[in-house]
Amino acid sequence: MRWRRSFLWLLLGLILSVCLACDQLNLIQLAAQRATPSAESPAESPAESPAESPRPASVILPPATQAALAGQGLENPPRGDVRLAVISDLNSSYGATEYESEVDRGINLLPFWQPDLVLCGGDMVAGQKPSLTLAQLEAMWAAFDQHVAAPLRKYQLPYGFTVGNHDASSAQAIQGGFLFQQERDYASQYWNDPKHNPGIQFIDQNEFPFYYSFGYQGIFFLVWDGSSSKIPAEKLAWVEQSLASPKAQQAKMRVLIGHLPLYGVAVGRDEPGEVMDNADELRAMLEKYQVHTYISGHHHAYYPAHKGQMQFLHTGILGAGPRPLIGGEAVPRKTMTIIDVQFDSPELTRYSTYDMQTLKLIQDDELPRSLTAHNGLLLRRDVQDLNAAERQDCEQKLNSAQCSA
Repeated sequence: MRWRRSFLWLLLGLILSVCLACDQLNLIQLAAQRATPSAESPAESPAESPAESPRPASVILPPATQAALAGQGLENPPRGDVRLAVISDLNSSYGATEYESEVDRGINLLPFWQPDLVLCGGDMVAGQKPSLTLAQLEAMWAAFDQHVAAPLRKYQLPYGFTVGNHDASSAQAIQGGFLFQQERDYASQYWNDPKHNPGIQFIDQNEFPFYYSFGYQGIFFLVWDGSSSKIPAEKLAWVEQSLASPKAQQAKMRVLIGHLPLYGVAVGRDEPGEVMDNADELRAMLEKYQVHTYISGHHHAYYPAHKGQMQFLHTGILGAGPRPLIGGEAVPRKTMTIIDVQFDSPELTRYSTYDMQTLKLIQDDELPRSLTAHNGLLLRRDVQDLNAAERQDCEQKLNSAQCSA
């Protein structure tokens, strides 16, 4: 009798242990599904996107993220009210369907930082070559989807972006119209396919992906087509109308995203045609509507700056071809920037920018205090004014009025 009773107690204990183990396994799987949803999940419509949902406080990191973190000791800065991850210039040489290792590394690390939104300064594929065939365009965008867009959808990270000159150049043909019309058509087709929904909360998407706006928790984002240096007058009218709208003006912060910057920052790009035309006039218009930050790419060099009443994030590159800053001796680096927005802070934004080859944080004092471009002066975002030597150097290149930040 005793052995029977012992056997029954042993059997009950075994059953109870199995049930508890199953419950724990179910909880782990549920947490993993919330953190990293299946790639086969259908794309959400803008109304159903996760853009207005807070990121989870704790997640189980995907295997690719764990592999990218292995042995790195990567820093995660204090989180603000809203966290943005900013990337740019992902492409390699013309027609390429392969991406540099830093692109994959950067995308795989995003779940570690848990941004609310991912922003891109353009050049997601390797176009801007008239001889590229439709089959090549299809292959390039399929590669982008594999390396960038599909993982972002899998991680449920909304993606706000601008087109670059290698995605959908707005350069004009001599006979009129767009020189790269086929590339613009394909970019539009890709982004307007419901399968490629970027997951943002659109405010105005009538000319998506070239001109559009979206919002997130009190921030108004406007995107213009800065894939060439000139924006047509009727499009600038739309920009002004959008920035003057109640949704924009009632927002806590206004951010503009475009590919070409207003002012030059990089060697080989500090010249007309590589920056937006009439930079001072554009800046005055943006300041009128209290745009806080302009995020740009194209120059392949990281430089956080301010001029007038605006901040300028010149986003570094993840793809091929980093460039040195003008007037500086720093080695070109591939970078990714995490922006933490703190609404009750006078500075409003805090940047944490990583060298994506070493994963070390880049300190402001590693960068030049100022840059004197062909079309104006920029101060590093933590610098308030030029010293005497810097002012003298600037005035040798520009007039005194242009040497004011």
